[in-house]
Amino acid sequence: MTIIELKNHPVWQDLTEVLENLDANSLVAEHLELCDYKLCGYWDEQDEFYEEIILPRSLSADLVSSSIGVTGRKRWIKLKFVLQAERVNSHDSSHPNSTQNLGELTIVYDENLQFVDENWQINIDSPFIGKEK
Repeated sequence: MTIIELKNHPVWQDLTEVLENLDANSLVAEHLELCDYKLCGYWDEQDEFYEEIILPRSLSADLVSSSIGVTGRKRWIKLKFVLQAERVNSHDSSHPNSTQNLGELTIVYDENLQFVDENWQINIDSPFIGKEK
């Protein structure tokens, strides 16, 4: 049996380089634009169905994790974003601006950066979320 020490293997540098050179902000912005900041047919955690979820166009998407997967001949990149909206709290002068967590978006791309899949986890109770049952 051949033993490979992965801790210092060059594959980690290569993978890190790939992830660092992705423009995740452009990818998520393009994805949000293509879906027109809307989700059609969303089930929440309480198994309630919504015909349409409308996200605010002013939201920010912050990359919180990225990974590369390989199975057989398939390869993919998974990017996970936290979706937030700025809110102004006029009642608390010590924290005039804060953010409201809208949820998470995970996007999966193939090795050619073609869209494969998405997974939304939306904070349906947020006042920034438009919803239609």
